[in-house]
Amino acid sequence: MPDLAILYEHELWFAPLFAVLDRRGVAYEAIRAADHRFDPADATAPAPVVFNRIAMSSFVRDAEHPIFYAQALFDHWQAAGARVLNGVEALQIDASKARQLSLIARLGLLAPASRVVHRRADLTAAAAELRFPVVVKADIGGAGAGIVKYDTPEDLGAAARAGETPVGVNGVAVVQEYAPRRDGRITRIETLNGRFLYAIDIASAGDTFDLCPADACAIDRPPVVFTQAEVPASLIAAAEAIAGAARLDVGGIEYLIDDRDGSARFYDINALSNFVANPLDVLGWDPHERLADFLQDVIGRARGRS
Repeated sequence: MPDLAILYEHELWFAPLFAVLDRRGVAYEAIRAADHRFDPADATAPAPVVFNRIAMSSFVRDAEHPIFYAQALFDHWQAAGARVLNGVEALQIDASKARQLSLIARLGLLAPASRVVHRRADLTAAAAELRFPVVVKADIGGAGAGIVKYDTPEDLGAAARAGETPVGVNGVAVVQEYAPRRDGRITRIETLNGRFLYAIDIASAGDTFDLCPADACAIDRPPVVFTQAEVPASLIAAAEAIAGAARLDVGGIEYLIDDRDGSARFYDINALSNFVANPLDVLGWDPHERLADFLQDVIGRARGRS
């Protein structure tokens, strides 16, 4: 049995991690979700440590996506005794923007004002409680998928009546005030083992919502620019609180500075960190090395318990 199993969906995103693990001689198995099946009566896991690398944007690439399958699978493996990194609790947060916004609010942090609905017919009434423009987001999204901006109530109402507003694969939608991001940028704080790892500013011209920082995301979208960010200690502490409450072993937390009032508003919790493109140029070091250190530490502790 290997020490580590990695369940993944995207064919390219994890090549840098696999390369680091190969170089270090870590005994791991890379498991493609597309080919996977499990026996609910089999009370074993593929490894003592399992790493969840399922992307919420997988529904864009394949209608038969593994998001809900992974929830059942990780619950099964956790019950079999495996330490699942970014396990069931983290995946449930990752797979719901509504849950993310509730968690942010429970921690006393700001997010863009939002309402959650499960019918298109309720969007206009929900949006009437907010300031326009608004965005409508699919509850499950990734890489900006399922986000549309509406400038007026009339625009939103017409789209809802035509059945053209986002609802997502679980039928839930979030309508949210469009918070103009100061200087056209957002900040993504990456965390590892609940602690700050690094932060980057992601700037774009216009209203593109696809701000994924990895190499494989930069296809068919307007260009974005990544720079290392200096983040106030209070916002680092807030991101670490979010990571802890979400049970994130590794993940990114995104916020923007609302240009209307200068407030920092958290809006996304992402359990899939494939890290920034060209990390040596942007950061001066490779975060995959730190991730591999963490994985080897978790494997060592798992061995000690066995």
